[in-house]
Amino acid sequence: MSADRDIDGWFAERGITSATSRSRARAILEEAGLTRPGKTRLSEPKLPRAEQLLLERFYRVCTAAECQQSARASGREPLPVEPRSHCEHCGGSNNHRAEVAFLQTCHQHAVRRVVVVGGSPAVREELKDKLGGQLELRVVDGTERRTGTQAQSDLEWADLVLIWGATELHHKVSTHYTQPGTPHRHKVVHVVRRGVAALLDAGITHLKQR
Repeated sequence: MSADRDIDGWFAERGITSATSRSRARAILEEAGLTRPGKTRLSEPKLPRAEQLLLERFYRVCTAAECQQSARASGREPLPVEPRSHCEHCGGSNNHRAEVAFLQTCHQHAVRRVVVVGGSPAVREELKDKLGGQLELRVVDGTERRTGTQAQSDLEWADLVLIWGATELHHKVSTHYTQPGTPHRHKVVHVVRRGVAALLDAGITHLKQR
């Protein structure tokens, strides 16, 4: 005899906790013949199909405006979830949300090469790990000597240069990238706030406004 699961409990494990969200999700399962009105449990063999149906029909989303926009653009029906760690766009993390949005914005504006000047070693590694697979990324240690020639090479190579002034960044390094009159000034963004999300949000704002 097959085991079965409490349907509402199974929904809750996926962030489908509100009455409205549960009602919509359940309606899809009933339409597919996986359950019927009044039943409270679902057999284990039906769970993979139920999971697939939810993925195909719904975009699980939190209340953040940017996440809601992503859900509407997905072509699937937005399904509110709680806690926001179940959100497909941000995963409950401001950094993850910003990473996804930054990559989308770069793609929309044909930006492939990005230079980040500054940031701690741990954060630079995080950026390479999260963005390096989808962008060509150079991360520059703001505490080590950088020549004008090296900075000029970065400026010519990059589509976007983020100068992270609120982090470990020596003035003698940053000035190589911010000299008045450089023909590459339109690529350079000064970021005055800490945090990966703030860095990437500044890049997004610049790309949308240029």
